[in-house]
Amino acid sequence: MSVTVGRSLPGRSFLCFTGDDYEDLELWYPKLRLMEAGASFTVAGQEAGKKYIGKNGYPCQSEVAIAGLQTEPFDGLICAGGWMPDKLRRDPEVLRITREFASAGKLVAAICHGGWIPVSANIYRGVRVTGSPGIRDDLINAGGLFEDASVVVDRHFVSSRRPDDLPDFCRGILGFYGVRTS
Repeated sequence: MSVTVGRSLPGRSFLCFTGDDYEDLELWYPKLRLMEAGASFTVAGQEAGKKYIGKNGYPCQSEVAIAGLQTEPFDGLICAGGWMPDKLRRDPEVLRITREFASAGKLVAAICHGGWIPVSANIYRGVRVTGSPGIRDDLINAGGLFEDASVVVDRHFVSSRRPDDLPDFCRGILGFYGVRTS
């Protein structure tokens, strides 16, 4: 399999939520992969400049605050998993941001428990999705059409189940933008 490397996403910009107990790999792998492809990547937390600690102890400093964040400059949203999404999905600003990405037809990508955020934003009705087996019922109850697969791409929605699926998750994101990955 060959993967297009280099500047395949110049000018593209991605937003990712962070908070305490985020799943380390599910934030850092997409961040580094998308930056490798030439995109910019912004990390948003409930406080700008705060250091958040992942489930496995890896720190991530937010660059911007979630409150009042404008979505226009961004091409896609990444919802990493861990326990963080359970807290963030209660924030009306997180839900507003997620809905704005979805209604604009921009990428909304969620992995593992990151699917809790689109679930609470009520944007998965009729969308083919996957996620952690632990949130399968939540995805179905939100109207999602659950599939047990390493990656599911349905229109502008990309979803995966767990950290082991990260290569497929990132290929799904890149494929959404027409980047050849095989």
